[in-house]
Amino acid sequence: MTVLEMMERSGMKNPTLTVAFIKDAINLMQSQVDVDVATWKTNITDGQRAYPFPANMIKLDSISIKDTTDSKYKRIRRLTHSPIVTEDTDPE
Repeated sequence: MTVLEMMERSGMKNPTLTVAFIKDAINLMQSQVDVDVATWKTNITDGQRAYPFPANMIKLDSISIKDTTDSKYKRIRRLTHSPIVTEDTDPE
């Protein structure tokens, strides 16, 4: 379908605006499709809070940790605020 045909069907008069709408629609469709989804695994270390991510990663979908008691992956929810971290040298 050509731009002129789209203008006739939608009743638009401005070809520049029609092309802009078409480009916006294409960008919206491309952003809603996951083209290259990959899984990345690493071992966690006690006391380590930050881990490096792959350099080519664009978007993080989810994080899961394998529970060793039942060998299932448990999904971690996203934090809405900074975690409360306390350091206590005296357990009492």
